[in-house]
Amino acid sequence: MDWPLRCGIFMAPFHPPRQNPTLALERDLELIVALDRLGFHEAWIGEHHSAGYELIASPEVFIATAAERTRNIRLGTGVVSLPYHHPFMTAQRLVLLDHLTRGRVMLGVGPGALPSDAFMLGIEPAVQRDRMNEALGTILELFRSEEPVTRETDWFTLRDARLHLLPYSHPYPEVAVAAMISPSGPRAAGSHGCSLLSIGATQRAGIDLLAQHWDLYAETSEEHGYTPQRDRWRLVSQIHLAETKEQAYRDVEFGLGDYARYFREVAALPFFPDGPTSDLADQMNNTGGGVIGTPDDAIAFIEQLIEQSNGGFGTLLIQAHEWADVEATHRSYELFARYVLPHFDAHTERPRVSMEHVMAHRPEQIGAAMGAIGDQFKRLAADRAAKAARE
Repeated sequence: MDWPLRCGIFMAPFHPPRQNPTLALERDLELIVALDRLGFHEAWIGEHHSAGYELIASPEVFIATAAERTRNIRLGTGVVSLPYHHPFMTAQRLVLLDHLTRGRVMLGVGPGALPSDAFMLGIEPAVQRDRMNEALGTILELFRSEEPVTRETDWFTLRDARLHLLPYSHPYPEVAVAAMISPSGPRAAGSHGCSLLSIGATQRAGIDLLAQHWDLYAETSEEHGYTPQRDRWRLVSQIHLAETKEQAYRDVEFGLGDYARYFREVAALPFFPDGPTSDLADQMNNTGGGVIGTPDDAIAFIEQLIEQSNGGFGTLLIQAHEWADVEATHRSYELFARYVLPHFDAHTERPRVSMEHVMAHRPEQIGAAMGAIGDQFKRLAADRAAKAARE
């Protein structure tokens, strides 16, 4: 790739319901603070309303809190489920956050992931994607248009509506559309001129479809007069690192089983079989679903993703999880920042090049330095001899 890889997290979050939810949310905030210090570029925060596992109901409220505790990391909604919200109110909240964060906020949107959320709100799953498109188009018109917006649909109304505060970012915050396996995500992102956020990218089917999804996104973008940019394409994956693969496997005994059970029995995404933790970790590694291993394993995995994407992508988002305890989890992110990310950034080669240059020229440089030191000793001896002669 001709650009350095960026990194971030995608925080749903995932917390088994047997624990204290208040402390779990505090750990999420503390993790983002730690990632800000490590130089992670982004954190995307989810929205869910049922099942007791993915606890954040308002990514905007969470982002407002996280922004006060951090300095540089960009904060995105990952995602706002647009069919659950009036689009004017979503736009208003994002503009406010854009000002409060001094331009660090991003809007990620989707149709809503949990069927149980839509069921409680009386929304039929069959209409969720159409409503997302209607809402997204309206939000972008509010961001882009100088004129008032009037729109009537079967689920929301706007009459001469305009934002009374323009965004802090110029012209407005980045907007990304979430995509899983279906082609609807890439098509929506391309038709509206938005970035692509591939959440299911590293599941087996997702990897097989990576290049096709980009092609569909690029084709749709160009049909609507937009230029697709690979460096704004984000892929979400699952990673836990330790100094050795054996240690990484021991780490995830803490919580990988809970995570697998949630996806198998609650989220209706049967990625994992029912089995011992070591089998789950093996499946993760062997199917390309993610990495449980060392920094070198993560480097090889990302290189495979770049190849599968047929041209590269801009940002790898690590899915935040509680596979390991707090200490091991933070250590995993530190290992990624220290050893994995630099592998994909040409700028980090300069220290190595400088060191090798100095090593190659060491004999002449050391010789000159030692000669200069010797000259100083000779000068000192001469000065002392002259002084003794005068006395």
